[in-house]
Amino acid sequence: MTLNGWLQILIFCGIIIALVKPLGGYMARVFNGERTLLSPLFRPIERGLYRIAGTKETEEQHWTAYTAALLFFSIASIALLYLIQRFQAVLPFNPAGMAAVPPELAFNTAVSFTTNTNWQNYGGESTLSYFTQMAGLTVQNFVSAAAGIAISVALIRAFARKSAQTLGSFWVDLTRAVLYVLLPICVVGTLALVWQGVPQNLNPYTVATTLEGAQQTIAQGPVASQMMIKHLGTNGGGFFNVNAAHPFENPTAFTNLIHMVSIFAIGAGLTNVFGRMVGNERQGWAIFAAMGILFVAGVAACYWAEAAGNPLVHALSIEGGNMEGKETRFGIALSALFAVVTTAASCGAVIAMHDSFMALGGMIPLINMMLGEIIIGGVGAGLYGMLLFVVVSVFVAGLMVGRTPEYLGKKIEAKEVKMAMLALLILPLAMLGFTAIAVVLETGVSSMANAGPHGFSEALYAYVSSAANNGSAFGGLTGNTPWYNITLGLTMLIGRFLMIIPLMAMAGSLVAKKTVPESSGTFPTTGPLFVGLLVGVVLIMGGLEFFPALALGPIVEHLAMLAGQTF
Repeated sequence: MTLNGWLQILIFCGIIIALVKPLGGYMARVFNGERTLLSPLFRPIERGLYRIAGTKETEEQHWTAYTAALLFFSIASIALLYLIQRFQAVLPFNPAGMAAVPPELAFNTAVSFTTNTNWQNYGGESTLSYFTQMAGLTVQNFVSAAAGIAISVALIRAFARKSAQTLGSFWVDLTRAVLYVLLPICVVGTLALVWQGVPQNLNPYTVATTLEGAQQTIAQGPVASQMMIKHLGTNGGGFFNVNAAHPFENPTAFTNLIHMVSIFAIGAGLTNVFGRMVGNERQGWAIFAAMGILFVAGVAACYWAEAAGNPLVHALSIEGGNMEGKETRFGIALSALFAVVTTAASCGAVIAMHDSFMALGGMIPLINMMLGEIIIGGVGAGLYGMLLFVVVSVFVAGLMVGRTPEYLGKKIEAKEVKMAMLALLILPLAMLGFTAIAVVLETGVSSMANAGPHGFSEALYAYVSSAANNGSAFGGLTGNTPWYNITLGLTMLIGRFLMIIPLMAMAGSLVAKKTVPESSGTFPTTGPLFVGLLVGVVLIMGGLEFFPALALGPIVEHLAMLAGQTF
């Protein structure tokens, strides 16, 4: 590890902390329906969209209607994206003459982008037309991210409102998330990326002659617009197969910084939205502090593992350590930082190949996703995932002090705890269940590039990434097979929607509760004690659920390396 590496990490953290309050304040005004600087521009468009859709801005929904709206919208999105892929050969903006996407792969990709996962079993520049990239993937990058934000805002209202029956309108929250939050930031960010050299055109692929006389096809297209929403919406699906390691997606150190800050910006800002909407910003900062502790610990562990390198190999690098699979332009520190950022959020974009990380270095992205992407997390998903742990934490605190647990004046009773636990247990069921099946079936094992514990980690990572709606991959697994296309697609659906349904049921119960005033026996939820309890609950639950799987994969691989054994 180097001083320069740590300075770059600290600068990134400082930028994120500085963005929390202003971005949170802006988003709180947006979702409260208050006037903002962009209202004169977007308000007429917003009203027009409601008229076209037949939606009334003032009509709010019960939790069941809100959830049903999300599910129906997502089903329609999956169907539309599937059809676009299947018919892309006859659709416009296809200068490379891309053929129709095979059925299993089209299903996997449609589910992937609709669930904000963006797992890719294909090479974008060799599989998808410009029309599919723009009208299919980029559109879903916006609306799937907006859907996650909408669910988090609905849950915030459940804590903020008193004795209400509704959580807002899914259609209104979805529209405002796209118009006022995602779109304006992406317009500015896209222009910055184009300025830095990211392509944005509809030109045919360029054929160049190399110095050796060979012909090379250089793919291009509307890259910058997809890159910005890919990171801002924590989507992660690359225009090119190698994702943000491609020089067209990520040409400079400045674009790399833009990408990383974009991944964390909204997720971090939503903690402040929570604090503002419940009337106590310190509540938001407490949640942000818990996220920050887990994030810094992950970065330190990953950077240490990669900087130490493999004792069996003498790394030929000015930094030392493990340079295999790293982004050589940015070095070990930023490669490790990007890996932790992209898996702490449900993004999945990569600049380094996680399959080439040291065993313990690769374990950190796995742990980030196993915890449910609650360390900043996906846009919306990170906050509502962490709030599930908050409910469990205050329940534990209530048991310790011998009184009914409460949070923000709402009594946390049996129904809320049951729904929270059901939502939290959905993820390990999908992650570990599908992994267990894959590693004993020939159709699953045949896709692994490595034997032993590393091969197990490849399969485990795939299902963990899919259930957590992350989308990154170890890289050593051949995922474009009928088995993995279908089972990973099912895992994505489970990880997204079977978690949201009990969460929204909990929200419906909470919003109807009266708020009780604080008393001398109320457990404070804004101080270091609560932050420590929350971090402890997250780690203990994660350890109980996933330590055996980690022991079979990265932990035993690390111990074998120390003993001189390789795979």
